[in-house]
Amino acid sequence: MKNTIIIKKNYEFKNLFSKGKFYYGEYIHIYIKENTSNYNKIGIAISGKQGKAVDRNRAKRLIREAYKNLEEHIKKGNSFLIIINKDVKIEELTYNNVEKNMRKTIDKANLLIK
Repeated sequence: MKNTIIIKKNYEFKNLFSKGKFYYGEYIHIYIKENTSNYNKIGIAISGKQGKAVDRNRAKRLIREAYKNLEEHIKKGNSFLIIINKDVKIEELTYNNVEKNMRKTIDKANLLIK
């Protein structure tokens, strides 16, 4: 993730939750909000109720890798908050499912460069 900054502050997460535009997919949901910079910001949130820590960390790695491979095709100047769908069993997630769903969801927001 060369041109992306990781969101770590609680107020940034709250800002995306309250003011971001919501797009949903089968496996992930994304809140998107424009920022004033020339780079993207990404935050990943997974509930503690969704499996054990090992599974949640694996899901975060899958999301980061999918975003990393899509990064060059995404328009700059946006903040993303990616959340795993609560109905999905994290243990059954695969990279292909996450990547296809992320591409489709970001495309719904018209942020993919064609």
